[in-house]
Amino acid sequence: MARSQRNDNFVDQTFTVIADTILKLFPASQKEKEAFAYYRDGMSAQGDGEYAEALANYEEALNLEENAYDRSYIFYNMGLIYASNGDHDKALEQYSQAIELNPRMPQALNNVAVIYHHKGENAQDEEQAEEYFNTAAEHWVRAIRLAPNNYIEAQNWLKTTGRADINLFF
Repeated sequence: MARSQRNDNFVDQTFTVIADTILKLFPASQKEKEAFAYYRDGMSAQGDGEYAEALANYEEALNLEENAYDRSYIFYNMGLIYASNGDHDKALEQYSQAIELNPRMPQALNNVAVIYHHKGENAQDEEQAEEYFNTAAEHWVRAIRLAPNNYIEAQNWLKTTGRADINLFF
């Protein structure tokens, strides 16, 4: 049974009804509707902490979805799962694919920066740490340019470490 048919959570049920209504109102091919159904079920499973199920649904959605913008959000959500499970390298792969398809996705840029910053804090030597921190800074600068009112902690870090003049963003 599809996840959307077995949700007992009111919010999930409401989302499903709204999403199904939107799908009926907007013209979309059967393939697009199926891709969205898998994406919706993936989001529901992810929200419930059922990560393996969510990833399986996202993979199916990727097999069907052709729109680059929509695909970018599938990759982004997959990145969230891998990052939450501690698989930072796999998360970086997913976020990179999301950014490649949608370069104006500040949340993916931020998440990449967070991972590189974490790698910098845990690096074995100072030179490697600086490389990671510089990569984090590059991604945070891009994210802040897209969403200047967000990522305040990153803005402070960039300013205090001298990696960017935050005043240039405003």
